[in-house]
Amino acid sequence: MEPPGTDALSLDSAEKIILRWDSTASEDARERMIFDGDRQEIDRYLHAVDEIQRSMESASISDDQTKANSAIQIAMARLEDEFRNILIAHTAAVETESLTDPSSSSIHSISSRTSSSEINLKLPEVEEDFNDNSTSYESETPRKEFEHQESGNSTYRSTNSIREIDLIPAEAIYNLRSIAERMITAGYLRECIQVYGSVRKSAVDASFRNLGIEKLSIGDIQRLEWESLETKIRRWIRAAKVCIRILFASEKKLCEQIFEGLGSAADDACFMETIKGPAVQLFNFAEAISISRRSPEKLFKILDLHDALSDLLPDIEIVFDSKSSESIRVQAVEILSRLAEAARGIMSEFENAVLREPSKVPVPGGTIHPLTRYVMNYISLISDYKQTLIELIVSKPSTGSRYSGDPNTPDMDLTELEEKTPLALHLIWVIVILQFNLEGKSKHYKDASLAHLFMMNNVHYIVQKIKGSPELREMIGDDYLRKLTGKFRLAATNYQRSTWVRVLYCLRDEGLHVSGSFSSGVSKSALRERFKTFNAMFEEVHRTQATWLVPDVQLREELRISISEKLLPAYRSFLGRFRSHIESGRHPENYIKYSVEDLEVSVLDFFEGYPVSQHLRRRSQ
Repeated sequence: MEPPGTDALSLDSAEKIILRWDSTASEDARERMIFDGDRQEIDRYLHAVDEIQRSMESASISDDQTKANSAIQIAMARLEDEFRNILIAHTAAVETESLTDPSSSSIHSISSRTSSSEINLKLPEVEEDFNDNSTSYESETPRKEFEHQESGNSTYRSTNSIREIDLIPAEAIYNLRSIAERMITAGYLRECIQVYGSVRKSAVDASFRNLGIEKLSIGDIQRLEWESLETKIRRWIRAAKVCIRILFASEKKLCEQIFEGLGSAADDACFMETIKGPAVQLFNFAEAISISRRSPEKLFKILDLHDALSDLLPDIEIVFDSKSSESIRVQAVEILSRLAEAARGIMSEFENAVLREPSKVPVPGGTIHPLTRYVMNYISLISDYKQTLIELIVSKPSTGSRYSGDPNTPDMDLTELEEKTPLALHLIWVIVILQFNLEGKSKHYKDASLAHLFMMNNVHYIVQKIKGSPELREMIGDDYLRKLTGKFRLAATNYQRSTWVRVLYCLRDEGLHVSGSFSSGVSKSALRERFKTFNAMFEEVHRTQATWLVPDVQLREELRISISEKLLPAYRSFLGRFRSHIESGRHPENYIKYSVEDLEVSVLDFFEGYPVSQHLRRRSQ
């Protein structure tokens, strides 16, 4: 490329210009840089280099050939220094405010529906994803249809998510291209690429530090505690978007501006020299997570990673579109595949963990078991990732046959659920095995009434969690929800039967009447004994079941109303029939200890979860 406004030079004149800037022979040349001077001096030197190169092509005399060879070597050494100096002068890390990905709207802005402090087991923690308060962008973009628009100091390709920024001013790019053209023509492509790559890589490294990307090996990452990794995953998702869509894309654009069209795919070679190391460093993190040990608490962060990488894949295909960058594209696709497989594996691990959860100590008061809270919070969060998991979970659960060899396992009839997606079937299967485990735990209660209350509480909680999540309810379906509702209502009925049938049996007429040849009537001794038995039994139920807990306010009230509707009319009727027989005798207060109103008030103590005084609350006389 001939510098503008230059006249033809002789070989001797060109050689003199080259030698004047020989830094090995001149102290002045060592202290000054050509491209820091005026444009005329720059163009004169470039013109001299062009003349030397022309002379090399046409020289027929060996002396001229030798002279030209010597001059060109001096010139190339000088241009290499100038090339390096221009690059270094413009190698500051990209400003943080420029490293804002315009397409980084939240993949999943999810807050856990319940606090992890509610339970003893560790709940999976889903942090709110980074959100730049900006527009969401589509990912599919054509590769070679480029339009450049000036917008402040930035230019934009006609892609929806890639945003290139100008890393070096236009004048410096012009000078770098002028030097690169002459170095490549002279056969110094490798040297040019090495200088470019080493300087620009340091700029990328500085930007990495600004983004908080650490230099960690796969082994380093896998040795970190999961709690620490959760924060790093969130940072990585944000950083990866910025690196692919802004940093790497801008580096690629810069390489094209300087090297495109200069032969030997120089622009691609320089791009790979610059970013291959940083790109490997970036993707190694996601790879380490994808091959880490599977456990249920990792699912949601792995899905966040999967969604982020899936969203980035079209952009990766654009930025790394050359043959030499194929390994990076392949690595990204392989990581995405491993993350998908990890998610499927974790779902299987989760199902097995729910079935095998071994705790045998009954929860006090028959309240909601920590396992129930954990599982229902977990599958509620799974439903928030429905779109992703429907694509990843493609096989139905194996149900009973999954745990072959163990007869004490649940089963599920899939024929009634044929229209469900595999993901929905897996969620229903989790609920089935959760109930199976809870039924086993209920058997550790010595009191059958408390076992029924425990099952009522837990299945009711399952129903409420499903109702509280529209996504989960849609997948589970109202038919199965009705079955669950029937189960907790049956447990409530079984509780009432096992507790109150014995109490109400005291209020029957049988056994109280006597008859003889001369008289018939009520046996006062039997009646006194019947009142004493009722009082003792009710007091014991009251004392015990006040410490039992029904945490749902509405369910607790419904259960109390149901008890009152059975107990109070029966007691009122019994009193009406037999009060006079007791009151006509001695010390009636020892037998008729409570009024109907006293019992009504006492029922309000039930299921509050704390002890009450030894004696029932008495109605004021």
